[in-house]
Amino acid sequence: MQEYSDKNTLVNEIKNSAEAFIKEFDDVQENEKDLRFDGVDRTPGEMIAYQLGWMELIQKWDKDELAGKELVMPAPGLKWNQMGELYQTFYDKYRKHSLKKLCKMFVEAVDEFIQWFQKFSEKEIFQAGGRKWASSTPSNWPIWKWVHINTVAPFKSFRSKIRKWKKIKIS
Repeated sequence: MQEYSDKNTLVNEIKNSAEAFIKEFDDVQENEKDLRFDGVDRTPGEMIAYQLGWMELIQKWDKDELAGKELVMPAPGLKWNQMGELYQTFYDKYRKHSLKKLCKMFVEAVDEFIQWFQKFSEKEIFQAGGRKWASSTPSNWPIWKWVHINTVAPFKSFRSKIRKWKKIKIS
């Protein structure tokens, strides 16, 4: 897994990978948002919904922890071995939006996510135990790993997915 020397390096990587990811949708037509092709497990709309869902969910965990609420992870009624069901909640939530609106929402969500993330100290980000939600797994991850695997990593891997989707569409 990629590592980061400081918070600003991670923030820059979030910005750069998010920008590269969302630019891939510039040439996807509105009527193609929900097209699914063999060989690509998500539609363009689902790819963006996935990103929106995870950014929102991580911030919700933090908000709930700070409010003294009981942490329910990954989400109420779901366990870690039910990721497909979790992803479906993301798709259902954002399905009604146009591709243009989803892209706009993504850009806004990344900005909001970065603003939220900037409030953490370097110690909170890079040392285990910075937040209960982050150290809730047996591996006791620091916040930066949660942020990386739910922003930078999927922004990059889903960029490959949308490119593959476009190649299949053309052929």
